Order: sequence, then structure tokens, then C-alpha cells
Amino acid sequence: MEWQPQFAQARQRATSSGGLVISGRAYFGLGPEGTSDAGRVRDITVAVSPSHAAATIAAQEEGATESDLHDTVAEAIADAYFRPGGGGRAGLEVQFADVEWL
Repeated sequence: MEWQPQFAQARQRATSSGGLVISGRAYFGLGPEGTSDAGRVRDITVAVSPSHAAATIAAQEEGATESDLHDTVAEAIADAYFRPGGGGRAGLEVQFADVEWL
């Protein structure tokens, strides 16, 4: 894919201004049981920031394992989906497991 000029351009846009849209199905949550943020299998599609896109792409280019990438993507999704703008939830830990597809 590297030889395709549009691939390089898309990667540059994602890391500088556009971000990425990440979609997946996995066990995901950060809140206590009984709340809307409690862990459960979720279908999630969310736009993540350019800084998260850059971190994800850099990790992939550096040879990160699938598990490492799951951690990076989990943080990106958590910030966009559960903690938009910090929202008072900045210190909460994210659970991301049993990834069915991403």
C-alpha cells in the first residue's frame, strides 16, 4: 500500500487534521455495573482525533502487536466516546477485550 500516493496522503490527513473513524465490536466499558458506561459488548463507530490517529499509525509502523494496537485504539475510542473534552472522566480506566472485529 505504501506505493500508492493516495495512501500516504490519507495517512498525512489523518495525523494532521482529519483524524480517523474507528469501528468495531468488542467488550468495552469504563463505568460501574448498572450504569450506561458499564462494560458490555458494544458496536462502536467513532471519529477519533488526529493525535490519536497519529499514535495508532505510528504504533503500527513501529511493529506493534495486535494487543498493543488494541490498547492504543481503546484509549482513542474512550477519549472520543466516553470522555469527550475530558468531561470529568479523565481518570477512569477503560476496559477493551474480546475484540470481534476492528
